[in-house]
Amino acid sequence: MADDINLTKRLLEQFLVVADERHFGRAAERLFMSQPPLSQSIQRLERGLGVRLFDRGPGGVSLTPAGEAFAVDARRLLDAQSAAIERVRRVAAGLEGVVRVGYVSVLSHLYLPGFLRAVAEELPGLRVHLHHDSSAAVAELVRSGALDLGFLRDPASVSEDLVSTRFAVERIAAALPDGHPLAGADEIDLADLCDEDFVLPDPVALPTLARQVQLACHDVGFTPRGRAVADDLSGLYSYVASGLCVGLLPGRLDGFPVPGVVFVPVRGASSYLETSVVAVRRPEADAAVLRLLELIDRRAGE
Repeated sequence: MADDINLTKRLLEQFLVVADERHFGRAAERLFMSQPPLSQSIQRLERGLGVRLFDRGPGGVSLTPAGEAFAVDARRLLDAQSAAIERVRRVAAGLEGVVRVGYVSVLSHLYLPGFLRAVAEELPGLRVHLHHDSSAAVAELVRSGALDLGFLRDPASVSEDLVSTRFAVERIAAALPDGHPLAGADEIDLADLCDEDFVLPDPVALPTLARQVQLACHDVGFTPRGRAVADDLSGLYSYVASGLCVGLLPGRLDGFPVPGVVFVPVRGASSYLETSVVAVRRPEADAAVLRLLELIDRRAGE
């Protein structure tokens, strides 16, 4: 009857060295141990398995058919164990695993391609799962643990229990229909738009941008006349493209061409004419998230 046995790494290694050397004395020398304890270990292994693994003879040992089969499986077990140890260490170090990343609308065209390319080049063991939503929704999903990392444009959506890191600052520009009289200007004063109809950011969905538009216009002496409201940048963009109104949008969107929209720089040093792109995470973020943030910060400085 077979005894209970613990197939430890050491026991499997001992068996395989004996199988390779076909001699207990030489195997004991390789394992830096004396022969009697090695013989006892192999006998316990055979009793535990309930089979004879070696045929003993005066000149050494040979594997039985069962021993030949077990040698194949023992090597597989050791390889699997080594792989499991290496993998868990890589996951703990942030070099392997899955990171769930949320983002908002047009950020996918401006920043995500470079981010994903950098991850593939420097952290090939990480897989990034992407989820699109509004700024407020992305922030909440990160806070709840449904996402690991979020990229958004509206820091007002960030809960106080999240860590926010700014990784880009964009200048706000005038978004004009391509037939607008000022569409061909090199730059304009914000006051030049005082008599225009505006598409305005929704103050609930885009509170920071909505506040900036109001304050920037107020600083030059007027209140923007709202013709329409949109709760994301794509909607703001679309209203301008329709020719019905003008808007104030992050100037980097000029690299995301939509027919009918022209971006014109706005003169002035007002802080209300800048918008931030931030990365948000939970304070207890794992090593993979911290590695991604380090990568973003380093690439941004190159």
